[in-house]
Amino acid sequence: MQADRTFDLAVIGGGVNGCGIARDAQGRGLSVFLAEMDDLASGTSSASTKLIHGGLRYLEYYEFRLVREALEEREVLLASAPHIIWPLRFVLPYHGGLRPWPVIRLGLLLYDHLGGRRILPPTRSVDLARDPTGTLLNDRFKRGFEYSDCWVEDSRLVVLNARDAADRGADIRTRTRCTAARRDGDAWHLEMEDRRDGSRFAIRARGLVNAAGPWASEVLSSVIGRNTTDRVRLVKGSHIVVDRIGDIDQAYIFQNADGRICFAIPYERDFTLIGTTDEEFHDDPATVTIDEAEIDYLLDSVNQYLATPVTRDTIRWSYSGVRPLYDDGASEAKAATRDYHLTLDAPTGAPPLLSVFGGKITTFRRLAEHAMEKLSPHYPEMGPAWTKRASLPGGDIPVEDFEAWLAGVGRRYPFLPPMVLGRLCRAYGTRIDVLLNGAAAMEDLGADFGAGLTERELEYLRTHEWAEAADDVLWRRSKLGLHLDPAQRAAVADYVDRPGMPAVARAG
Repeated sequence: MQADRTFDLAVIGGGVNGCGIARDAQGRGLSVFLAEMDDLASGTSSASTKLIHGGLRYLEYYEFRLVREALEEREVLLASAPHIIWPLRFVLPYHGGLRPWPVIRLGLLLYDHLGGRRILPPTRSVDLARDPTGTLLNDRFKRGFEYSDCWVEDSRLVVLNARDAADRGADIRTRTRCTAARRDGDAWHLEMEDRRDGSRFAIRARGLVNAAGPWASEVLSSVIGRNTTDRVRLVKGSHIVVDRIGDIDQAYIFQNADGRICFAIPYERDFTLIGTTDEEFHDDPATVTIDEAEIDYLLDSVNQYLATPVTRDTIRWSYSGVRPLYDDGASEAKAATRDYHLTLDAPTGAPPLLSVFGGKITTFRRLAEHAMEKLSPHYPEMGPAWTKRASLPGGDIPVEDFEAWLAGVGRRYPFLPPMVLGRLCRAYGTRIDVLLNGAAAMEDLGADFGAGLTERELEYLRTHEWAEAADDVLWRRSKLGLHLDPAQRAAVADYVDRPGMPAVARAG
């Protein structure tokens, strides 16, 4: 019988934290195995508000360390992946129900300087009666502020971390569930189930990371068989996508009477993304969906501010996710910390177990660095931290030269319609040359399923990005599901499911 393969580190969970840790560890010279029970980013990491931000509202909860770290990370991540991350300006309308004008201005001044901003433009005061950003708002809003944060294609951020880890040698397994884990001498013995066909196999690992997000506590109890006082607090966040509100490029941040905030963000060219909610959640995270009360809440939140109300008949899509926040005992979901907590269980002479609780997408890279710092005594051979100045796949483009680079791609592939060119460049960055290798006309890319999604791209997503189902393609690797009609979406599903599709990506 073949012996179980041994890795330096095994990671349970293919969200942004798990994939970020896998990438960091593999890049330090460790051998990594990652198991994700579904698709990459199929849980919390694809259900965010799609922002790389400091978290302006966290200042009022005095989470200065978290805000500083997140603000520092904005420009680090922007430089690492300018194709899927880009600057976005936010308009904050002022009204009498908010804190005094000077207090908000002081908070935004702190927000500008706390993280050492260098690339993003600073905050400015806005005369909403004269500025174009005021045209979408009710006439009662006369002044406000405009400040900077960043947009991110969250699911793609996860996939690119996995891709980089695999390119460096990591074994990334999707649709693979860890069913049992136990310490066996100086290593962990991990039993795995391939959820496609039910087949089973086992591996060994010198260390184990539990990055299962909303399932972290369940993994500890039912897979590893350990009790812990650290707990995940599940908080539901829902969003709606509506027909585009106006033609303003800026996003809006609205504060409600209950102290929560709501964003309205230009989305996928033709739409506006509205979110999020903060609701306690006590069911299976896999079953989370938006409810009618949340839809009412989101519509009411934005309609207090907009000149033309958003109506239900303009909703084109909705999504919900469960944030696995660290349970710090806060009485309200909105006040629960977004900071992360790392717990190391490493009895003398036993292989380590690191569990990840909480966190936010903006700080995933620093979380991964901190995870490796905690594990470093068990891996004296591993290399130093390296991800701060490293590009993600396709991201080796200077931030300030992105438009010039895009124009150059257009000259190399003049047959691409402008909207298709823009989408492919934003999705794949410099890896567009891998996707389009040898193509001289649209016909070379095979059948077009709509919105420029071709057979060539579907094959690329399967062979390089672990896409196995229509939802992987239409709602995670892209948001093309918004741009295709039901018949086109069905055609994509038929193609992806057909026999003979290229093998799913693994290492390398």
